[in-house]
Amino acid sequence: MNNDKVPSSVLVVEDDENIAQVLSFMLERQGYGVTRLADGRAAAAHIAAASPPGLVLLDVMLPYIDGFELVRIIREQAGWSGVPILMLTAKNTERDTVRALDAGANDYVIKPFQPNELLARVRRYLTVRA
Repeated sequence: MNNDKVPSSVLVVEDDENIAQVLSFMLERQGYGVTRLADGRAAAAHIAAASPPGLVLLDVMLPYIDGFELVRIIREQAGWSGVPILMLTAKNTERDTVRALDAGANDYVIKPFQPNELLARVRRYLTVRA
């Protein structure tokens, strides 16, 4: 697979319109392609039908299907199982952090997030592996 000059894509699943806009703006300014979905049902349909992105930014609390369940769906979907998942959570509890990581997420960020920290974490997962 040749990734030269092809910007990495990020699937953003976030039900808060303001946060989704901020994430899209930040990522697009860095040259990433962004697909934005606002609820778990739309995300599950997208995961079943679309080719995998370079990274998934996934809110924990979503309408219809929560982020923990979406992690399971992503990990079971052919071609998606190795996609890095960065979870966004407003709940700063050890239990939720452990649950996110145990579900198969690669990392998590607490909202409200610091933009530069979030972008550094995104870059960490989207760095081309030689």
